[in-house]
Amino acid sequence: MSERADRRGPQRERSATRPSDRGRNADPPRLAAYTVLRTIAGGGYANLELPKELRHRRLRGRDAAFATELVYGTTRMRGVYDRIIAIAADRPVERIDGGVLDTLRMGAHQLLAMRVPPHAAADTSVALARQVNGAGAAGLVNAVLRRVSEADLATWESRIIPPEADVTTQLAIQHSHPEWVAKALRQALLGHHSATAATIDAQLAALLAADNAPAEVNLVARPGLATVADLLAEGAQPHPHVPTAALLPSGDPGALAMIRDGRAAVQDAGSQVVALTLAAAPLGGPPREIERWLDLCAGPGGKAGLLAGLALDRPADLVANEIAPHRADLLAQTLRAASEEAARVGLDLEVRVGDGRYAGADEPAAYDRVLIDAPCTGLGALRRRPEARWRRTPSDLAGLGALQRELLASALDALSPGGVAVYATCSPHLAETTFVVADVLRKRPDIEQLDARPVVAEVTTGWGEALGAGPAVQLWPHTHGTDGMFLALLRKSL
Repeated sequence: MSERADRRGPQRERSATRPSDRGRNADPPRLAAYTVLRTIAGGGYANLELPKELRHRRLRGRDAAFATELVYGTTRMRGVYDRIIAIAADRPVERIDGGVLDTLRMGAHQLLAMRVPPHAAADTSVALARQVNGAGAAGLVNAVLRRVSEADLATWESRIIPPEADVTTQLAIQHSHPEWVAKALRQALLGHHSATAATIDAQLAALLAADNAPAEVNLVARPGLATVADLLAEGAQPHPHVPTAALLPSGDPGALAMIRDGRAAVQDAGSQVVALTLAAAPLGGPPREIERWLDLCAGPGGKAGLLAGLALDRPADLVANEIAPHRADLLAQTLRAASEEAARVGLDLEVRVGDGRYAGADEPAAYDRVLIDAPCTGLGALRRRPEARWRRTPSDLAGLGALQRELLASALDALSPGGVAVYATCSPHLAETTFVVADVLRKRPDIEQLDARPVVAEVTTGWGEALGAGPAVQLWPHTHGTDGMFLALLRKSL
């Protein structure tokens, strides 16, 4: 059940039961969703908190799917719902208690974007409010949701979107994105030559809509440990473009033995392309008998896991570096199967705790291939991490930009002559992508930027005409069906 699933007007059916006489306890799926939303409000992440809550309440099947849609849909569309709630409540949402506001957002999502009968959405929201927000809040929730139910989503949009606003602002409101994010994505589409002046409005609308569509579950078969055929045998479907990837149409990926033992993993296909491109990029100079690879910012280990499998096939030694000890522990768990296989065949696979900004000084010219999966705003993964759009601010870019430049400079120092590096972010923002690469390269006459498109075309299928103007590659949710991964391919001169 998607927030985009049903834009028809609701039936004019209301509950005949007074709020004081309705059920006093919320059903488990709604209570689980509310609990996760409150955790997100306190700084938690949906992708981490929701599975724990589902396990805690032993929710499976339809109940788990319902709770998942409530959490993700409510979080994605809260910008729209807050504007609607403010009108229905006749007060700014800032004057509504945070817990009550989450109850109202959940109710609005059921009324406007899910196939929940209006009376059921209202009754269950009132019961939830009575249980978690208090009896006094139940009346407010009932009154507000009754007003919300008086119009469908299209009618509400006509009320909350100012007709005099520019197109970007209108699209930001309609698709529930902060205006600064919508403007940044507009600039990114133009800056990466993924849109023209004639197509930008349609491209931006498609991108923002894609951010609100639940992402398919992508799996990766780690080379040397598993094959895509193994995943297909467990009910997955082949990915149409990425050879290491498969799609899981339904079910819990954690139930697959290959996922549990680290031979396969959940990983976006765009993320897989980054690792595949690094491994396939042409080195300068003579071939190495055993290459040395470095993943500079490796935790929690998605790309490192794929690199480790590729290193087993190459052969190559791999250092997976992570600055945070607890993330390094997760990384070691992720790489356990690959580490055991590497030890068996005589390769080195090391998990290291260290600050990537000093890797180049500590080990100059030591690695043939280096991945810089830089910390970023995550604006390319808003469909998977819906809370990020409400947490990030333009001020984040300054600190992240400085760190990104330091990490890239360090990685280039760590490259051996003829070695290659991939600088990647899960953000298309120009300040995190092309600007960073250009700034660093201005000071590095020993580094050339290669055209990444032929390498990406080599490691994928069917994307040759959809990789932009180069030399970097920017993937898009609405074009490639992946997270918005950016990658630049760099090589040190001999």
